[in-house]
Amino acid sequence: MSNNDEILNQVQDDNNKKHELSHDAEAMRGKMEKIVSLCKRRGFVFNASEIYGGFANAFDYGPLGAELKRNIKNIWWQEFVDKREDVVGLDSAIIQNPKVWEASGHTGEGFTDPLVECKKCHKRFRSDHLKENKCPECGGELTEEKPFNVLVKTYIGAVEDDSTMAYLRGETAQGIFINFKNVLDSSRVKIPFGIAQIGKAFRNEITTGNFIFRTREFEQAEIEYFVEADEEESKKWYQKWIGEYKKFYTTLGIKEENLTLREHDKDELSHYSIGTTDIEYKFPFGVSELAGIAQRTDYDLKQHEKYSKQNLEYFDQEGGKKYIPYVVEPSLGLDRAFLAVIADAYRESDGSDGRSKGEVVLGLDPKVAPYQIAVFPLMNKKGLPEMARKMYHDLRESNYRILYDDGGSIGKRYRRQDEIGTPYCITVDFDSLDDDTVTVRDRDTLRQERIKITELKKYIAEKI
Repeated sequence: MSNNDEILNQVQDDNNKKHELSHDAEAMRGKMEKIVSLCKRRGFVFNASEIYGGFANAFDYGPLGAELKRNIKNIWWQEFVDKREDVVGLDSAIIQNPKVWEASGHTGEGFTDPLVECKKCHKRFRSDHLKENKCPECGGELTEEKPFNVLVKTYIGAVEDDSTMAYLRGETAQGIFINFKNVLDSSRVKIPFGIAQIGKAFRNEITTGNFIFRTREFEQAEIEYFVEADEEESKKWYQKWIGEYKKFYTTLGIKEENLTLREHDKDELSHYSIGTTDIEYKFPFGVSELAGIAQRTDYDLKQHEKYSKQNLEYFDQEGGKKYIPYVVEPSLGLDRAFLAVIADAYRESDGSDGRSKGEVVLGLDPKVAPYQIAVFPLMNKKGLPEMARKMYHDLRESNYRILYDDGGSIGKRYRRQDEIGTPYCITVDFDSLDDDTVTVRDRDTLRQERIKITELKKYIAEKI
């Protein structure tokens, strides 16, 4: 083969690869659009203020979304607070004394984004998110870069001036640090120990997008884990928490092959960090961060000790010494966890599983699914609804998340439950009136079993 032939073959191979990548990217974008549509159609996520034309990058969680998000939060709390002896909970205020954010560095250059503005259409962008030095909207010329602080300002009291200005918290972590001494004095905890918190945070992000992935109002689940003031001790717990957090996502039903770890390079570390690792997920729009585990050293407590003039040392009674502890911070975004759970569970039938081609199935883990069971009467007559209703109430008393549905044909009801991720459907039919059995359908296998009503709770308990 001549050199020219080899070059032509290489060019053709490269073109084929580019075509495949382009096709894959298009398919992934299409999947994301379908996920957004499903979330709206089935009541997971709505656009905020929709009847007034919406509000940029703000979202409301609908009936199913509220359930799914609550389940994720409950599992996180159970895993990292209820099941551990070394972690206690906290719920701090959203609006704190403004000096909190001065001490933490959030009002300085460390908490700013590089802002540019288009001179033509006047839209603003983060310069580090732009691939070229032109407006991505209209192609206009951009202004010079300038720092933009992303804390959201508010005012407390009747007068709006500098003396009454405050901030909505930019993260939940600082509420933990400023309560460090209170927790020590009231809980009798000993190092190593953690303080956990779930709550809203607010950042006036210049660039938002990808549905609920990056918004100005978001919810965090964070732990500040206090250890001895020693880099090796900090590193030991840092590695442990990376493993714990990665395991948490698989507990939610996310496939491990879609999760990756990315350690930050030295030049991208936050000023307080001596080591940070992101847990990333393969979203339809690309691989992006789900959680971060950071070694924050003693920076935060020392800063608050300096600004508040309060002693925030820990006294080690056994060792007879005082010190400012180091901190390892496992932090995750609950909205991103929600989106990853949905994206990982979303699939469309290819027609080989007994469904029609293109039918949507949300293969949610029973632990996070909004409803774990749906109960149907086959028809709305001859005692079937009464029997189904009794079963529905009996199962509810066992604390299952359960739905009663008698609208439309059985086939349509099955498809509705598949789309919202309900793992099991129970149908009461005419045979049920004679032999006290019901049909239980498995969402994933489509297998249907006849189960005695007296054995139903045991059967469900083994499955869920």
